[in-house]
Amino acid sequence: MISIDTPGAPCWLDIGSPDTAGSSDFYRAVLDWEFASAGPDAGGYGVWKVGGEPVAGVGPLTDEGATSGWIVYYNVPDIQEATETVRNGGGRVRVEPMDMMGQGHMAQYTDPTGGEFAVWQSAPGASSGDDLRTDTPGALTWVELYTADGATAQRFYQQLFHWQITDMPLPGDGPATYHILTAAGGNPEKDGHGGMMVMNASDLPDGRAYWSPVFETSDCDRDAARVTAAGGTLQMEPTDMEGVGKVASCRDPFGASFSLITPAG
Repeated sequence: MISIDTPGAPCWLDIGSPDTAGSSDFYRAVLDWEFASAGPDAGGYGVWKVGGEPVAGVGPLTDEGATSGWIVYYNVPDIQEATETVRNGGGRVRVEPMDMMGQGHMAQYTDPTGGEFAVWQSAPGASSGDDLRTDTPGALTWVELYTADGATAQRFYQQLFHWQITDMPLPGDGPATYHILTAAGGNPEKDGHGGMMVMNASDLPDGRAYWSPVFETSDCDRDAARVTAAGGTLQMEPTDMEGVGKVASCRDPFGASFSLITPAG
């Protein structure tokens, strides 16, 4: 269960797309999202909603050679301190802290293993992410980092966010190892907000780590079928995972990775 107003927890996500209209058509077909422009001064940025409540943002790709992908934002109490921690921990600052129309400050980083992510510090009296709808069909329920260097990633994110990182055994004899991510002071059994999957570099696009959101659905089989019908692809067909639910791993038509889950019980 994501608690988006907790320091170190995900509080927003958005995607850069080479075709924002095409992305909106895809996610509407799969998850029933509706697009709302952020206004004429937002540079084409807009918000996707479910039931009138925000679930994610979308904007055009602006950097030459950039590829489509989801960016997860994490709450921080001090964005300047977070930026220095990123630099000192071997990460890269892609976007320096910047004011976002008086609502707060945003910065974007790359971790030492290649994973791109962002942070958000709310302005005094402003929302810390409470407007993001989560844990309902069509909305964010989990985030995952796929990386080939688990030790480096763990050290970096623990220094930055003070996460608790708990091992979770996986079935089979493969190389993958899974770790549950929980904000400081939380209970990993009920307060975890994400996971870290350690994989072979050959199984990662360009060998680089990446963050991927997991969206809740009431019918994983149905929405996985919608993915392919709308021009996306399935990296993993809907699969029952004991104690977790039915999960499908997907890519949208522009290559951005995400997953679908119908929770167990």
